[in-house]
Amino acid sequence: MAIRLRNPGRNAMVRRFFLLRLAVSVAALFILVPSTTAALVMTRNEEVGSSSSLPSDLYSSGLHYARRSVLAVRSDPLRARADLIRKQVGDHAAVAATYASFARRLKLESSKQTRLFAELARNLSLLVGAHRTLLHRGAPIDEAAVRGFERGVKDRIRAARLLISDAKDSFDNQLKIQKLKDTIFAVNEQLSKAKKAGAFSSLIAAKSIPRSLHCLAMRLMEERIAQSDRYVDPPTPPPELEDPKLYHYAIFSDNVLAASVVVNSAVRNAREPWKHVFHVVTDRMNLGAMQVMFRMKDYSGAHIEVKAVEDYKFLNSSYVPVLRQLESANLQRFYFENKLENATKDTTNMKFRNPKYLSMLNHLRFYLPEMYPKLHRILFLDDDVVVQRDLTGLWKIDMDGKVNGAVETCFGSFHRYAQYMNFSHPLIKEKFNPKACGWAYGMNFFDLDAWRKEKCTEQYHYWQNLNENRTLWKLGTLPPGLITFYSTTKPLDKSWHVLGLGYNPSISMEEINNAAVVHFNGNMKPWLDIAMNQFRRLWTKYVDYDMEFVRQCNFAA
Repeated sequence: MAIRLRNPGRNAMVRRFFLLRLAVSVAALFILVPSTTAALVMTRNEEVGSSSSLPSDLYSSGLHYARRSVLAVRSDPLRARADLIRKQVGDHAAVAATYASFARRLKLESSKQTRLFAELARNLSLLVGAHRTLLHRGAPIDEAAVRGFERGVKDRIRAARLLISDAKDSFDNQLKIQKLKDTIFAVNEQLSKAKKAGAFSSLIAAKSIPRSLHCLAMRLMEERIAQSDRYVDPPTPPPELEDPKLYHYAIFSDNVLAASVVVNSAVRNAREPWKHVFHVVTDRMNLGAMQVMFRMKDYSGAHIEVKAVEDYKFLNSSYVPVLRQLESANLQRFYFENKLENATKDTTNMKFRNPKYLSMLNHLRFYLPEMYPKLHRILFLDDDVVVQRDLTGLWKIDMDGKVNGAVETCFGSFHRYAQYMNFSHPLIKEKFNPKACGWAYGMNFFDLDAWRKEKCTEQYHYWQNLNENRTLWKLGTLPPGLITFYSTTKPLDKSWHVLGLGYNPSISMEEINNAAVVHFNGNMKPWLDIAMNQFRRLWTKYVDYDMEFVRQCNFAA
């Protein structure tokens, strides 16, 4: 059946349009094919040139990867297979080199693993270098060569995987150890800062004057001013103060309450307290308070002398090295310069920056024969001790011509002379034995006649002058005491003097109860809030809580 076209002119126009588009497409194809072929040839030539310069060391130059033309119609399966093998070799060589690098950085105990990884990476690199001609883009390739290359690669890859599997646990452990070391180092840094801050805070707590103690001194001083006639010294000192037949004590302190506890404890435990004489020396500022404190009660007939350092006129800067050194600008800057870094620079020896170590009250102990010229023997007591039994037995000890009777504190390698002095200094090294046993200040029995004979004060002056720049020992009174009485100290039985109640909580109560004198040396003084509660009662039971001024200042029992 014939179909009649409605609009033959329009149909002819559509056919001409499609024929024109077909002609344009064919023309474009003929124009593009030659340029694409040229680009393909140029790409292959570049690849051949690049392959010819393949380096033998895969670590310095990296792996070479083949570039492929997106319009390549044909592909060589052997070439693709060789490229894949080469990529596997490069990957495993990089892994082996990385493990070797980590092994060196972690410093593994077994250097064998480091060597094995390095050799494995080198062998893989050499294997690629040996088949360089096979990997050339322009070189002919055959299946036998590719199979040989593949067998060598498989053996080495198998060895690499086995080595990595065996070493993985070791590497994981080493990485964890390294991370733990880094953490420990960071924590140690924080701990060091915390210790420094804690030491500084502890020093402030230990050396500050509590409000109650300051209150007591002010109340006593107020009483001294209000009742001045009542506390005037007699025109003639009592003869008992210079009687060598009595038992004499020396107490040097600026702490009113602490000094009263020492006297109270000694008097209460004395069999014949009226035969005991206490020489209390303080500074001018606390003299009035001390006078009131010791004249408000009887002390069972014991004799008490209260004087100020300034009353001893021979103690001046022309005679006393410590007073002369206090006038030096360097020492004043060391002690009194108001800079935080000066106070916290050396945590271990921070306490030696306290000016009290150059206080004349601390160094009075080296002038006992001149302060009490008519006495033969005297017992020196620190203000942080408590007497627990009668001490007259000390006067019966044969001193064997020695000057200082003291309890030795050394045990093992602790508290030897080497810990107190600078034995790198030739003079110290020549004169003293670093292993010599140290002893303690706090309760020391001195034979003043032997002292004068040995000229110990002159010896003290000699060494104190040499140490003006603190090159022989740190500051304080124990090192010069150890030097001054180096060969003139008689060891006493340890039950006479038990130390450590101000820092050592592990002292047994049996040892404390058997002691004649217990010593609260350390930062935790019994009058401070930081005192150890288990030892505090040993001290507080000798505080005069019945005294009006003590009650007014709210001292805790």
